Amino acid sequence: MKILYAIQGTGNGHLTRAKEIIPILQQKGDLDILLSGNENNIPLGFDVKYNLKGLNFTFGKNGGIDFIASYKKMNLYRFYKEIKNLPVKDYDLIINDFEPVSAWAARLNNVNIISLSHQNAVLDAASPKIGKFKIEKLILKYYAPSKVRFGFHFNSYSSAIFLPIIRKKIRHKTVKNKGHFTVYLPSYHHDKIAKILSKIPIVKWHIFSKDTTKLIFEKNITIFPVNEFDFIKSMASSSGVLCGAGFETPSEALFLKKRLMVIPMKNQYEQQCNALALKEMGVHTIKKLSKKQVPKIAKWIRSENIIEVNYADTTEDLLEALLLPYYKSSSLPTILS
Repeated sequence: MKILYAIQGTGNGHLTRAKEIIPILQQKGDLDILLSGNENNIPLGFDVKYNLKGLNFTFGKNGGIDFIASYKKMNLYRFYKEIKNLPVKDYDLIINDFEPVSAWAARLNNVNIISLSHQNAVLDAASPKIGKFKIEKLILKYYAPSKVRFGFHFNSYSSAIFLPIIRKKIRHKTVKNKGHFTVYLPSYHHDKIAKILSKIPIVKWHIFSKDTTKLIFEKNITIFPVNEFDFIKSMASSSGVLCGAGFETPSEALFLKKRLMVIPMKNQYEQQCNALALKEMGVHTIKKLSKKQVPKIAKWIRSENIIEVNYADTTEDLLEALLLPYYKSSSLPTILS
């Protein structure tokens, strides 16, 4: 079976999950990889056959998506050409992680596609949702469309939602508590983060930033360039994790039994829903990073609020189950519509 695995390249979470999925798919068939977008800071580590521009979003430096920069990078004609030129008919199956070029190409050419992403879980009727952002919901639904959709979330809210895939580097990491707090807020510039967290000098802060290529030391704060080795080391030995309300980093912090606080990106429906789901689990959340939030952050670092989760390693069983109907029949069942 010839499989195309298409990955969204905005943010690091999709790539983190892909690193666990790719070796398994390579055992299941003849695999090619497609990556679109370039807002990430970690290498995939596998050969990419199709490296496309897609529809990219750019993170700002003050807590949200930079819509102006995103618009400037958006080229709908180029996007159309990428869809038209992608040879999706060469593949028996496309597995898509919120990647728009292959999703639209498969839709237009009636090619088998399974959508497997956290965004699908956010859209599922059973998962927690906030009541705004109607346009954002439509974008989330039609950005990378598919009739067959499965998702990942912090809890298994329905039969089409699976628990997080935890990368082996986290799953097998020795967990310690060296007293520092790990910070990953890619939609804020590290200068702003450091200025606010310096108001809490009683602990050490490890800030990971996409806006630096070297270590920066400021009293009780160390600013690291984003890299997988140092980030995992810091998080596994931390007292807690302060991060955006994405999916992978909060999932990994919960798995490591670290106290967790999340700050959802402004004007980002998915992260607002994630923050609500985490809040319902008992995780500390704040709306934005500002001086007014310093007392809440200080209270959080003194808390002992550890959320118990059971994220077992079922990735291979999951993929085997999803691929099984395709091996048996040329048509895949529609789980969600």
